[in-house]
Amino acid sequence: MKTSFGERVFSSANYIILALLSLTMLFPIVHVAAISLSSKVAAEGRQVFLWPVDFNISAWKHILTRTDLWQSFGVNVFVTIVGTVVGLFLTCLLAYPLTKKAFVIRKIVLLAVILTMIFKPPMIPYFLVLKSYGFYNSMLALIIPSLIHVFNLMLVVTFFRQLPHELEEAAHMDGAHAYQILLQVVMPLSKPVLATVGLFMAVSYWNLFYHAVLFITDKKLYPLQLKLREFITESEGLVDIRVAGTLEYNTQTIESAAIIVATIPIILVYPFIQKYFVKGATLGSVKE
Repeated sequence: MKTSFGERVFSSANYIILALLSLTMLFPIVHVAAISLSSKVAAEGRQVFLWPVDFNISAWKHILTRTDLWQSFGVNVFVTIVGTVVGLFLTCLLAYPLTKKAFVIRKIVLLAVILTMIFKPPMIPYFLVLKSYGFYNSMLALIIPSLIHVFNLMLVVTFFRQLPHELEEAAHMDGAHAYQILLQVVMPLSKPVLATVGLFMAVSYWNLFYHAVLFITDKKLYPLQLKLREFITESEGLVDIRVAGTLEYNTQTIESAAIIVATIPIILVYPFIQKYFVKGATLGSVKE
């Protein structure tokens, strides 16, 4: 199709704006990575911009040999995997009946769910209730409160409603019950929305901070974000001041290395699920 001059100008402007926005998000990461790979003199002198100055990996060697950091890394991995898998399953389990007219109270349930998005519970009662359930200093406090998010639920409900009803009818006629239809028909056809919602959940769990601050005081259960906060707010503890002059790193390079270590894993997830964002899972599933 031949495009007009105005359409080409509009598209070019869009590309330029999106490219600039992408660069504003990329620059801080590159800058922090450059500091982590620079000498302490260059970092202290603010000589580093987007490229390491006096290339030095001492900060990385130090940060990667800290057992407490790897312990926090393990907490993040566990919480992210378990929270995302269980959260996706429960979200689908709640979304599926909300798409069925036979579920007569679906509007009441949907309204109740939406109200939780509008009215947030006060912090103190919220803390006391979850503490009474034994969530204090427990990984349950990091996983359970974030299992179902209303925005994610609405995305899944909307996608389920668009699936061909004939497929479910055919499965029902073959003797499948509701759970079999959900697990063996609906969910396999819903890979795009599951990948999208799963990514939202994974990023949310990986970056969890609020519930960790409220409920976790045991340093063995610290997620990476609390560990990074400890690194930054108590940065003098990162470097032994008695030997600081003999070391090839300082608090700035170590903090930067720790931030990159916490950021890289979740960034690496994107390429593996990107294809599901643009792939139509229902294409060709209905034959005429």
